[in-house]
Amino acid sequence: MKIESNRLTRGFHFKTRLSEGMESGDDSVLRCRSALPKMSTISNLDDMGGEGSNGENPCNGEIHSNGKMEVERLISKKLQLKRKAEHLKFDLMRQFDSQVLEFMDSLIEESASLEPAPVPAVFSPPLSDKERSKLRHLQGSSQGQGKQFVFRRSLLDELFEVNHIRTIYHMFIALLILFILSTLVVDFIDEGRLVLDFDLLVYVFGQFPLVVITWICMFLSVLVVPYSLFHTWASHYHESRHGTLWSLLLGALFLLYQGLGLGFLPTFVVVKNSFPPASCFIIILEQVRLMMKAHSYIRENVPKVLALAKDKSSSSPVSPLIPQLSHYIYFLFAPTLIYRDKYPRNPTIRWSYVASKLLQVLGCLFYAYYVFVRLCIPQFRSISQQLFDLRAMVLCVFNSILPGVLVLFLAFFAFLHCWLNAFAEMLRFADRMFYKDWWNSTSFANYYRTWNVVVHDWLYYYVYCDFLWMSKKRFRAAGMLLVFTMSAVVHEYILAICFGFFYPVLFCLFMCFGMMFNFILHDRRKGPIWNVIMWTALFLGQGVIICLYSQEWYAQRYCPLQEPSFLELLKPRSWSCHLQTNPAVDS
Repeated sequence: MKIESNRLTRGFHFKTRLSEGMESGDDSVLRCRSALPKMSTISNLDDMGGEGSNGENPCNGEIHSNGKMEVERLISKKLQLKRKAEHLKFDLMRQFDSQVLEFMDSLIEESASLEPAPVPAVFSPPLSDKERSKLRHLQGSSQGQGKQFVFRRSLLDELFEVNHIRTIYHMFIALLILFILSTLVVDFIDEGRLVLDFDLLVYVFGQFPLVVITWICMFLSVLVVPYSLFHTWASHYHESRHGTLWSLLLGALFLLYQGLGLGFLPTFVVVKNSFPPASCFIIILEQVRLMMKAHSYIRENVPKVLALAKDKSSSSPVSPLIPQLSHYIYFLFAPTLIYRDKYPRNPTIRWSYVASKLLQVLGCLFYAYYVFVRLCIPQFRSISQQLFDLRAMVLCVFNSILPGVLVLFLAFFAFLHCWLNAFAEMLRFADRMFYKDWWNSTSFANYYRTWNVVVHDWLYYYVYCDFLWMSKKRFRAAGMLLVFTMSAVVHEYILAICFGFFYPVLFCLFMCFGMMFNFILHDRRKGPIWNVIMWTALFLGQGVIICLYSQEWYAQRYCPLQEPSFLELLKPRSWSCHLQTNPAVDS
């Protein structure tokens, strides 16, 4: 009886300690209890208690029996399996996510190409069945192989729903706060007071009323001239006996308007009034955008009229083929450069989403201001007093990488994500694929396709595909060279007009290194190392651009030329500016 009583007492003490461990949250006791399901009988407890010291808890690590070693080994194996399962889960989810995204994108594009979503046009009047079938036939010939617009969100909007990705966004906000604090601290130390002026922003956005007036004139001209020319041509082409002559006449008028009215006059206003850089960028970028939109409108609608004219048996009127003015106005504001009579539309407008995107654009503007104030201006302010040599050049490039990369990210986020999404939301424009995952690119060819999808679509369909159509698909390399050349020329034109000097750094990067990397880092490069190489080249390119253009900007200000010749205007001022301010160089 005494032995049985001792066994019961020891079992009671052990169960009491287990219950106390559960109440106190002792994890080791809980693990022991879960790992010893067969030790709940009184005989087993007695055996364990006999081997312990004064009935010690067998989970305290003081018992070295075979049972204890087996339990520890079992727990260790379970922990190892758990870690392996977590790693396997992470890898599987990452692979599954990428495969599902690729499959859904291909499925959406394939389904859209087979049968576009029947989205009702907002402004169009109801058509008869005969007119609708005729329009489908004519649109199929001109748009069947073109870009298909479908319902899809922007990639960053989806990624920001993941807390891990949104943390990166929070890190950039924290960096902006540090920029502001560092500026305030430095100004307080130097000036003895808190200086909160924004002289740089006031300067770069100078003459803003004249900018608004110039933009209104540009927009009204694009609204009236291309639409009127196409309406006049389409209305009389079907009935005219001299259709070719009529087409050449109005086509020449359209090209004259594109080159003179929309091309030369805004540039003349900008140069004549010496607009500051940001104001120049507003006018010149809008000039390029409106020219591309006018070309797309004509390019997409002319084949419909020509197809109807070739159909001799058709007696259908031409009026349904002429887009309504409301369609054209919507296209001028829509965040796309490819014209369609109708686009997929969202049912409602989320004004809170619009406000948040516009505030983010404003935040990016101030972010860029502090990047230039803290990282660029102090470095390049005394550029005319320094000897320009290879050592200074290398140091300048590497010191410019950080501000260059920040400006790249800010330009992408502010324009391609926030600005375009804000206008898309206000217009209920449903296709938000303005960019793809360019940051995952392992080749520059993929980077060019995914960085700016809006411009890439225009270049692909209206430059590359049209060139292949005219050459009967015999000169693909020449078509690619044409795309690179046009993109390089337009980029260099924008920078030359906005900065006020010709310094073809970006043109050389496009035509030399851009073309070279496009063939070396091609789509067959899939390993992670190629993504590292792509980012390294991109960072170095941004450092070169910021360094050389900033040096030339200050050289133009510090070393003005009196009545320069044409060749002197083309020569970079930063090369000769140091020779003037450093006489020792002449010797």
